[in-house]
Amino acid sequence: MFTGIIEERGLITRVERSTDAARLTVRGPLAVEGARHGDSIAVSGVCLTVVDFDAESFTADVMAQTLAMSTLDDAREGLAVNLERAARVGDRLGGHIVQGHIDGTARVLEIRPGEAWRVLRFSLDEAHAPLVVDKGSIAVDGVSLTVSAIGDDVDGSWFEVSLIPETLTATTLGERVVGDAVNIETDILARHVERMLRLEGRRSLPSSVAEPAVTAIGGAA
Repeated sequence: MFTGIIEERGLITRVERSTDAARLTVRGPLAVEGARHGDSIAVSGVCLTVVDFDAESFTADVMAQTLAMSTLDDAREGLAVNLERAARVGDRLGGHIVQGHIDGTARVLEIRPGEAWRVLRFSLDEAHAPLVVDKGSIAVDGVSLTVSAIGDDVDGSWFEVSLIPETLTATTLGERVVGDAVNIETDILARHVERMLRLEGRRSLPSSVAEPAVTAIGGAA
């Protein structure tokens, strides 16, 4: 479990690929402080399991489903990532409850700079649009954010977040440009409510017309 408050900007230093998986080595001195084998670390919002580490870096395996549904499929040496260690019981919850089980990706549609802040608009696909509400919580590349606006146009649904200077400098979101892909995780409470409503609706529908459930991915354990 995470809070979406990024602790450190890390750097991917090695990528080893196989036919259906990848192994990433990420430099993050703070992230590995006190680390143990099997610990969870969120890498740009994706919960990964530490399989090896030293004083500066950690290594984690990424399974095929995670690669297919996240930006980690494009992981490369030298890529900056947001890092957060798992929350400890008793810590202050500065962001919101983040599982590190992302729903998929979104793309930057528009960037509007302000005097001291920046608004980013992201695409929102049909499956996840019902889970995002104005002033609700969302994690973008692992960063806990508040949705500042939602809407629809001819190209589909979208949501916006407003980023303060601290977020722009302390995370990778300050480097995003139009067209970039990001990982998104919708609010866990919204996902549970959506699932319950979907199952309730199925009770009155033939199984042949019931819609499939929205799938979220987890870490590579």
